[in-house]
Amino acid sequence: MANDAMEKLHQREREQERQRLREQGLKDQDVEAQQGPWPLEGFAGGHTTWTGQQEGAEDSFALEAEGASAEEP
Repeated sequence: MANDAMEKLHQREREQERQRLREQGLKDQDVEAQQGPWPLEGFAGGHTTWTGQQEGAEDSFALEAEGASAEEP
C-alpha cells in the first residue's frame, strides 16, 4: 500500500516536471520567434580603461595570494 502511494507521488512529480518543461519550451519558442538584435552587439572589441599599472597590480596580488595559500598547512 505504501508503495502505491509513493508510486503515485513519483508519477505526479514526473508529470509536473514534464508540464513545466513543456511550458518553458513554449516560452523559448516565443522568445526565438521575436528575437531582435543582441543588445550589446558590436561592443566586443570596444575600448577599455584598463591600464598597464592595473594589470601589474593584479598579477602581484595574485602571486601574493598564491604564496599565502602555499604557506598554510
